[in-house]
Amino acid sequence: MDEKALVELVGRLTLDQKAALLTGEDFWSLPAVPEIGLRRIVLSDGPAGVRGTTWDERDPSLLFPNPTALAATWDVGPVRRAGALMGAQARDKGVAWHLAPNVNLHRSPLGGRHFECYSEDPVLTATIAAAFVDGVQSAGVASTVKHYIGNESETERMTYDAEIDETTLREVYLPPFEAAVRAGAWSVMAAYNAVDGVSMTDNGALIDGVLKDGYGFDGVVVSDWFATRSTAASANAGLDVVMPGPQGPWGEALAAAVRKGEVDESVIDDKVLRVLRLADRTGSLDGSEPLPPVTTPDDAAAQLREIAARAMVVLRNEEVDGGPLLPLDPWSVQRVAVIGPNAEHLTAQGGGSAHVNPAHVVSPLTGLTKALGSMVTVEYAQGVVTQRLLPPLSPGTASDPDTGHAGLRVDFIDPAGDVLGSEVRQASRFVFMGGLPAGTAGIRVRADVAIAAAGNHQFSVSGVGAFRLVIGDNAPMKITLSPSVGGDLAEGLVRPPEHRVDVEIEPGTVRIEVVAQIDPDLPVAMFGLNHAAPGPSEDELFAAAVASARAADVAIVVVGTTDEVESEGFDRTDLLLPGRQDELVAAVVAVNPRTIVVVNAGAPVEMPWRASVPAVLWAWFPGQEGGFAIADAVTGAVEPGGRLPTTFPTSAEEVPVLSTRPVDGKIVYAEGTMFGYRGYEKAGILPAYPFGHGLGYTTWEYEDITAAVTAAGDVELAVRVRNTGARIGREVVQIYLADCGDRPEPRRLVGFGSTLAAPNEIATVPITIPARVLACWDASRGAWCSRGGVRELIAARSAWDARLRTRVEMAAS
Repeated sequence: MDEKALVELVGRLTLDQKAALLTGEDFWSLPAVPEIGLRRIVLSDGPAGVRGTTWDERDPSLLFPNPTALAATWDVGPVRRAGALMGAQARDKGVAWHLAPNVNLHRSPLGGRHFECYSEDPVLTATIAAAFVDGVQSAGVASTVKHYIGNESETERMTYDAEIDETTLREVYLPPFEAAVRAGAWSVMAAYNAVDGVSMTDNGALIDGVLKDGYGFDGVVVSDWFATRSTAASANAGLDVVMPGPQGPWGEALAAAVRKGEVDESVIDDKVLRVLRLADRTGSLDGSEPLPPVTTPDDAAAQLREIAARAMVVLRNEEVDGGPLLPLDPWSVQRVAVIGPNAEHLTAQGGGSAHVNPAHVVSPLTGLTKALGSMVTVEYAQGVVTQRLLPPLSPGTASDPDTGHAGLRVDFIDPAGDVLGSEVRQASRFVFMGGLPAGTAGIRVRADVAIAAAGNHQFSVSGVGAFRLVIGDNAPMKITLSPSVGGDLAEGLVRPPEHRVDVEIEPGTVRIEVVAQIDPDLPVAMFGLNHAAPGPSEDELFAAAVASARAADVAIVVVGTTDEVESEGFDRTDLLLPGRQDELVAAVVAVNPRTIVVVNAGAPVEMPWRASVPAVLWAWFPGQEGGFAIADAVTGAVEPGGRLPTTFPTSAEEVPVLSTRPVDGKIVYAEGTMFGYRGYEKAGILPAYPFGHGLGYTTWEYEDITAAVTAAGDVELAVRVRNTGARIGREVVQIYLADCGDRPEPRRLVGFGSTLAAPNEIATVPITIPARVLACWDASRGAWCSRGGVRELIAARSAWDARLRTRVEMAAS
């Protein structure tokens, strides 16, 4: 539909209709306006998959490798493919507006949403984000670039003020947003925090000034959920849509602000036009061009498996018995010990709004057992315990008291205890965001739990709120679980407190019932019902794992974090693996020198054992097919050719920027551009594994580099490399600028390219560096400029592994 027709539709709406359209009709949608042919517009999280409007195992979604893993490919091809898959799934679920990608930077490895963001570098983040946006929107689904801007911390995330100087903002934090907008993004999300004293939803200088006027953004700026705190100020700043609704600071209050002269109606008209433009682009408006025919392909799981394996990073691969331990030849072993809690229970994703409910998750134990084949004996040992909460009740042991079928009975009850509605669920952790029957005062969950072993059983309720718990014939218990000081709505989901009860039970069946009270003004509930049967002590688990490793030809230890450690809503407090995992790795390698460690984490962790372990594979949060992907990488069925998109420190003490905690309500970005690999170089600290590092399964020689400056000021390079190993492999050539004219500083990434080559094959990698990427921001002029003169460009395998250098003469601007 052309712009004139959209403007005409705006003119047919009353002020009240326009105001109603600019806030949610519920948690996940904008209202339909049949009078102008506008259908309901459905929004959905998130960066690791399209969850839809419910947090429910009955509506499963594809679970993708986490966004940092996508960036670790250093390749726009698989990233665009992942975006297209998400777009297709969104279409299948009736979602028109997808809330991803998250392009905030890895300023500190403690950041709670580190796993959900791409990289510590703006050029890499910008390139990956643009490809992802292109992929999603190829399916006719709006992509939302978030969180605009300065949202690199989760501590006090609703209120902190990010103090960022203009040069740092322009050179580091804004480029990924600009690149996504230039790639055609149809939506941007305004963050919770303030920047330089102004809440982002009220920040006209950054929304209207930079985003809309500066970048020419013609899409919709939507608030993060519950981020908007004003009416007229946010409307005049350029915010277009407030979520969720219908309660909130807009709606009727926005129409009233127009009538009082606080907001001009032309401002409202522009917002409505932007919403209709998005509706037109996503096929949500009568008369729109037909969307491309798209559906989730049958081979989606295979594509996720391949992307996950390619994103994995070989951090270390030393020779053992005459050759590198990886890839592991299944024919070379007879007995393999697979060890670690994450081997059986893969952390496939992080916590928070990025969470989706996959139909299945393949464990590393399953993947490795299948890949190694029936001729290899695979023995599993848990070794240690890392989960904070008790395990959820399983449909394998829980049955519906009303029917006897597998599952848990969920009743929605009124204040008198009468049932308003009922359903059977196959999972015992529940998230309700609206959608409850009218008059619901409580949610009652009942289950008959099969008890196989006598002894001390633990049951628990996790969540935030008031609960009534009954276990068997025991007296009802009233439980109140409160959020931590400063906790927000998401805490019941991402870091719920837990109340445990110990009960001595004989084999048989025990009835469990919990009732969660519901606040009628905020019909939201997030809680779980959990159970742990008697079992061996952790010391016994540890000893069994060491014994298994001692008896094996090879030990594969899968360690990692959990979605209780890496999550939206809070930051990490350290870089340690949870529990006794470091101790477990040290004990295993002490009895078996042929030890492979697979790290299943989204963000860096300290690895004090790394020098003693011959092989370390970083697997990220690899999504639903992660177990198969890990097996493919370990056995070499796929080269784990990923490169680190963020620096891995030896210890937390050496990190250039570590703290994510506001001081007096402020986070001061005093380091400017000197964080990540640039901060390490400035401090002269060699990290454990540098930005850009990744060994793959072959070796490379860099033979030549040529460079030429175009009339437009771009630099065109050609880097010749040779595969000097025995396997076909992929190389990522990274280009760093050694300085920025008369402002000498550590090198920075300005471009990259990749190639695939067979053994002894020579390949030339073309890389174009745009003039803008080579420029610096001149705050005094308020413009990008090049000071002219000689620039040194470095072709490297990582930020610390320079291979070739060349110089170019740049014109001043």
